[in-house]
Amino acid sequence: MTEETAGNTSNVRVRGIYATALTRTLLDAGHRVVQASPPIRRRFDADLPAADHDVAIETGPHRQGVSVAGDPDAVDAIRALLADTAVDTLAWDDPAPVGAVFDGRVTETLGSGAVVSLGETEGYLPFRAVDGTVETGDTVRVQVTEAAAPWDDDRAMLDTGLQVEAGLATLTRGREGVRVAGRDDAAGRELAGITDLLSTAPPENWGLEWARDARDAEMATLEDALDRANERAEALETAVDDAGDPDPVRQVSSPTAGAWLWFGRESRFALDEVRREVTATMPGHHRTKAGTDAASAGVDFAEALCAGGLDGEFPFAVVADQFGPGEGDSVRLDHGKPAGHRIVLGEAEVVDRDGDTLAVERELSGGGSYDALGTPKESGDIAHTKFREGRWWYPTTYRSADGEHKGTYVNVCTPVEIFPDAVRYVDLHVDVIKYPDGTVERVDDDELDAAVEAGELPEELAERARSVAASIERAI
Repeated sequence: MTEETAGNTSNVRVRGIYATALTRTLLDAGHRVVQASPPIRRRFDADLPAADHDVAIETGPHRQGVSVAGDPDAVDAIRALLADTAVDTLAWDDPAPVGAVFDGRVTETLGSGAVVSLGETEGYLPFRAVDGTVETGDTVRVQVTEAAAPWDDDRAMLDTGLQVEAGLATLTRGREGVRVAGRDDAAGRELAGITDLLSTAPPENWGLEWARDARDAEMATLEDALDRANERAEALETAVDDAGDPDPVRQVSSPTAGAWLWFGRESRFALDEVRREVTATMPGHHRTKAGTDAASAGVDFAEALCAGGLDGEFPFAVVADQFGPGEGDSVRLDHGKPAGHRIVLGEAEVVDRDGDTLAVERELSGGGSYDALGTPKESGDIAHTKFREGRWWYPTTYRSADGEHKGTYVNVCTPVEIFPDAVRYVDLHVDVIKYPDGTVERVDDDELDAAVEAGELPEELAERARSVAASIERAI
C-alpha cells in the first residue's frame, strides 16, 4: 500500500467504459481514485489527486468486464467490492498476473513464438523475446507482460526479461537511464531531469520508466513510487536467485496480483443506475457501449448533447470529445490564402485540448529565420500554437530546444475551425509579432490593402481584420 492509503482503502486508477460508475462505487466505499481522466475530474466534486496507485482497473477484452491488477491485498478488496455489482457478476483470480515469474515448459512452437505451460494456464513467448532458440520440451524462465482474460482466446504474453511496476514507476533489469512514457515533451524531459534530485535512485543495472501520469505528480509521490519499485525489484531478484536453475513447472515470484470481473446484462444495467447518479446516462448505456467502438462513441455523443441542451452555441467540446482531435493526435495545418489557394504548414502534434482550445507543437528544422521576427531558425526549435474554435486569430510561440523564447507570431485569420484531422482558416495577411525582447509590432497591413484592391477580400472582412489586429496589439 502507498503511504496515502490506510486500513482497507486503496488508491485506484480507473480507465475504460465503466470508469464513471466504478469511480462512484469506489469513492462510496472509501477508496481514493487517483490519476483520473479529464471527463472523470469534470463529473466528480471530489479529491482525485495525481497520486500513485495501488490498483489499476481497466476494461477487458470485448468490453465484457474489467481487469483488476496491483497490490495483492488491494486487489482482493476491490474484487470483493465489484463482485457485488449484480447477480450475474462473475469474478476470477488471475493465475498469471502481470509481473509474475514462472518456470515453464514449451509445449508447442508456432510461426513466431512458443506456447509455454505455466501450470494452471499457459502463455505465449515471442521468439523475438528469446536470446537464442527454444524447442518443444525446453524449460524457460519467463515473466508475464500482458495478462489474458478467462473469457478471451488469447494467452498471457511472456518475456524472458525482468520488470517490476509500482504505480507510476517501472523498473527494467538490464536497461539504463530514465525514460518517460508518452510523447517527448517539455514536462517529460523535466521529469527525467529531476529524477536525479530524488532521495532514492533505481538499483544498479535497472532502468527506470515513469508513467505518463507521473508528469503531474509531486516529488514525494515520485519518491514513494520509486521506493516501492526498488523494494519489488530487490525482492524479485532475490526470489529468482534463490530459485536457482529453471525447474518447471512452478511460479517463482508474483509481486502483484490480478483478478477479472465479467459483467452480465443485469450488471450493466446496475452500473447504469450508479452512473446516472453522477451524469446524464441513457437507458442501456453500458449495454450499448459494450458492443463496438462506434456504438460507444455514439452513446457518449448523445449523452453529452442531451446534458448540454440542444439550443445555443455549437457544442465544439462535445464533438471533439467524440471525434477528435485529442491529445496525442496529429492535425494538418491548412493555411488558406485570400487568393484561393491553400498552404499546408505541416503536421502538428496535439499536446493538450481544454474545452474549445487546442494546443499543438511542431519540431522545426534549421535554416533561415522566422517571418518578420528575423530570429534565426535552428534545428530542434519548437513551435507551440494555440487554436480556439471560432477565434479570429491564433498565436505561435517559438522556443529553442533548451526553452529560450525566440518570439511570438499572432496570425489574424477568418474564424478558426478545428476538425478531427485538420485546423482550417484563411489568412488575412495582417499580423502582430512580439520580439524576444518584448517589443510588439503590427505587420503586413500593406498586403491586406493589396488583397482588398485585387478583389480577393471584401472591405468589410478587411476592416474586421484590422480591428482584431488593433485589439491584439494593445493586449500583448
